[in-house]
Amino acid sequence: MRVASVRTRVVSAPYVRPFVISSGASPDLVSLVVEVTTDEGLTGYGEASPMTAYTGDTLPGLTAAVTEYAGPALIGRDPLDVAGAHAAMDAAIRGQQLAKAALDLALHDLAGRVAGWPVHVLLGGRIRERVPTTWVVGLGTLEEMAAEAAEYAAKGFTHIKVKGGVDPAADIELVRAVRAVLPPGTELSLDANEGYDPTTAARTLARMADAGLDLVEQPLPRWDLDGLAALRRRIGVRVMADESMQSPHDALEIVRRGAADVLNIKILKVGGLHRARQVAAVAEAAGLAVKIGSMPELGVATLAAVHLAAALPHATVPADLVGPLMVREEPLAPTAFASAGTGWVKVPTGAGLGHDLG
Repeated sequence: MRVASVRTRVVSAPYVRPFVISSGASPDLVSLVVEVTTDEGLTGYGEASPMTAYTGDTLPGLTAAVTEYAGPALIGRDPLDVAGAHAAMDAAIRGQQLAKAALDLALHDLAGRVAGWPVHVLLGGRIRERVPTTWVVGLGTLEEMAAEAAEYAAKGFTHIKVKGGVDPAADIELVRAVRAVLPPGTELSLDANEGYDPTTAARTLARMADAGLDLVEQPLPRWDLDGLAALRRRIGVRVMADESMQSPHDALEIVRRGAADVLNIKILKVGGLHRARQVAAVAEAAGLAVKIGSMPELGVATLAAVHLAAALPHATVPADLVGPLMVREEPLAPTAFASAGTGWVKVPTGAGLGHDLG
């Protein structure tokens, strides 16, 4: 069996509310769906969502990377040789992790379908039958964000993440306001998306800790690992690395510097499930927890995150599996996410990723 073709198509869905982070706003969730088909007529599906404000990737650039470089490198190869596929893609084009991730997910989906196994079996097995998920509150007014946090906590989400990073003083008030409306036992995190500087971050986060913050995500610029390490030693809040964590090499350096308590593994950001497992192994060896993150994405890539979160014992911070819940209508995996609005996603048990395509 050999890879015979790679095809792409664009799928989009409008957000229920425009998704706003400190680096920009998105009215629609736009994804590139990738189809890898073999000479025996079997197809696997992958997906990548180019959130330009976050990664710098654009849809035309992502499409070109898949169709002109990474995809052609797979033609004629054994689709079950995922490690070899990554070597071939890396030889064909440097970087372009989203393109490689989309193809990686399609290969995993295909391998699961060939074997008759769900993808989590390919990742080592399932230790969770359902995966707890975080509700992510995008930027808005304090009142809007607090109300949304309260709404989703009442639905059953036990971890609420709010976006911040634009105004540290306002973020302190945001943490106070959100904590005041959350039920006891609900975890609260804030994602600054690199928005703070070392001078103000320590004071800001100390006050947030007093206000009830449990975890802060990427408070400083991605390159400032020494600053993250110093900040982590000074504050009483766990620190999670996201933008600083782009590859297995980054994971190793974060561990060496003592720069984080938690690694946010975004499957698209690191290049797919194959690379995500390598990052997870570094974290596990170092005794760090991981969170399976999201850009966000639609159903195919979000399902890959579900399988990975189900397979990792140290994925103890609830995953960001909310992309399909943030859009008006999920176009790729509506069945899988039909009952996911209560803070949990059931792990699919059918062959492949478990989407509704093909």
